[in-house]
Amino acid sequence: MSATIMFDLDGTLVDSLPDIAAATNRMLQDTGVAPLPQEQIKQFVGKGLPKLVERVIRHCDLPMDRHAELSRKTLEHYNAASSDKTVVYPGVLQALVELRDMGCVMGVCTNKPEAPARHVLEALGLAPHFATIIGGDSLNTRKPDPAHLEASFAAVRIAGPQLFVGDSEVDAETARRAEVPFLLFTEGYRKSPIAEIPHTVSYEDSSELPALVRSVLQSLGHNA
Repeated sequence: MSATIMFDLDGTLVDSLPDIAAATNRMLQDTGVAPLPQEQIKQFVGKGLPKLVERVIRHCDLPMDRHAELSRKTLEHYNAASSDKTVVYPGVLQALVELRDMGCVMGVCTNKPEAPARHVLEALGLAPHFATIIGGDSLNTRKPDPAHLEASFAAVRIAGPQLFVGDSEVDAETARRAEVPFLLFTEGYRKSPIAEIPHTVSYEDSSELPALVRSVLQSLGHNA
């Protein structure tokens, strides 16, 4: 039996950190603040762009009443160059083709705003594999609220088992609250040790994903 599989985007399907960091540092340059190292900005990724900007504001000791303005500036810079340096993780395209051939229906559930998420997926040739794309501003809520993930599954209206694939603590919490199996990509933007992140299975090479999906489905009593 096939499954419906939702994927996180940043840190799971694509390494977008260089473009996120570049947009953030352009915003800081506009504000007269020195740029931050990419690895520092990586620690701020998760829960969407507004949360990233909030964390940057606190780190740089900027006034929080500028949050809306600086979020807008960061998004403008990101929209202007959201796929310049972003790359697809090795093995992802092959895995998506195999999962499609297995009969799986796939979508994206990301805290990235929907418009740049769609642009990145189109620019990198991933969009045709996904039946739905739900961004962080598509609803009035976002991960780790399970309603975000549940809305993504509801958008494709396919009966059968549901799985979520992600790379972070936020994704793990979302899957736990939605009560769906979670497949953890260990090479993304997680901040905690793998053992501390609840997951059904983990993988470091995306080419392993189809076999892992079959295994999880079999453990649930389904034949992939």
